[in-house]
Amino acid sequence: MSDFQNAHKKLLQWFEEHGRHDLPWRNTDDIYHIYLSEVMLQQTQVSRVMEEYYPKFLERFPTLSALADASLEEVLSLWSGLGYYSRAKNLHECAKICKDSLPEDFKALQKLPGIGRYTASAICSFGYNQPVPVVDTNIKRVIRRLFGLESTNDKVVWERAEAFLNTQYPKEHNLALMDLGSMVCTPKAPECEKCPLETFCQGKERAESLTTPKKKKEYIAMELFFGINIQDGKVAMTPSNNGMYEGMLVFPQVDPIDEDFIGIYKHSYTKYRLTVKLYRSDIVPEDVVWVDLAGFLDGHYPSLVKKAAKYML
Repeated sequence: MSDFQNAHKKLLQWFEEHGRHDLPWRNTDDIYHIYLSEVMLQQTQVSRVMEEYYPKFLERFPTLSALADASLEEVLSLWSGLGYYSRAKNLHECAKICKDSLPEDFKALQKLPGIGRYTASAICSFGYNQPVPVVDTNIKRVIRRLFGLESTNDKVVWERAEAFLNTQYPKEHNLALMDLGSMVCTPKAPECEKCPLETFCQGKERAESLTTPKKKKEYIAMELFFGINIQDGKVAMTPSNNGMYEGMLVFPQVDPIDEDFIGIYKHSYTKYRLTVKLYRSDIVPEDVVWVDLAGFLDGHYPSLVKKAAKYML
């Protein structure tokens, strides 16, 4: 038995015992459900996706066809709170293009909106069980340490991941590497003694140095001035034409007038750090949507908007 075959065997044994087999998208062969999970998991914690957004979204849009037939407004409303709304827009656009099913071809997948190399490889591996490597942040760290790679170059890492791929059980192999990076081969204080690949690992003595450093985020500070116009138990809202929340209902923007000031709060969104200031207003936009205050907190609006509730209810 070769070193790789031995490593593959130990890795799959570890995965069978310790892997995250309870994740719902790992217990389905529905390609759309797998694709949805991959999109949602970008920039979002597994627990939030599993417990809240994934089941709610699938209850409303159980198939690609159902998603394709929905309006973008409906899709964005259910995405509310997940952030990075371009993901939802691309998901919706893909559904309209591939109403029946997603393509099985790796290159064809990458031609679809929002699907890059990682997502295409995840769909091919986890959905179609094709012998292709998958490299996310966790797997990249495992591969770098396993082969003692000083280089952080993605091309080099993908090549090593492909060379190490268990082509007989590609799906389980990639999932095992993902879980290993998440649970054992962590960025700081990796538990090498618990790793099934310890005896094969060329970088375990310098494991922490073989972690790709996170880029320091640069945030953009912005102020938003929202007008609050309440009439007969309803508040005036309008579809946003701002790239961040385009198409979603927000409050009309107004010029700040000190005597009309109501309140202030902070909100973070991707790279933005927003200061939101609320003002009493009698503005009624041409595209106004009057929203009942009684059910405001149950509505599908951005978190940016819902934070204003304490100043209105």
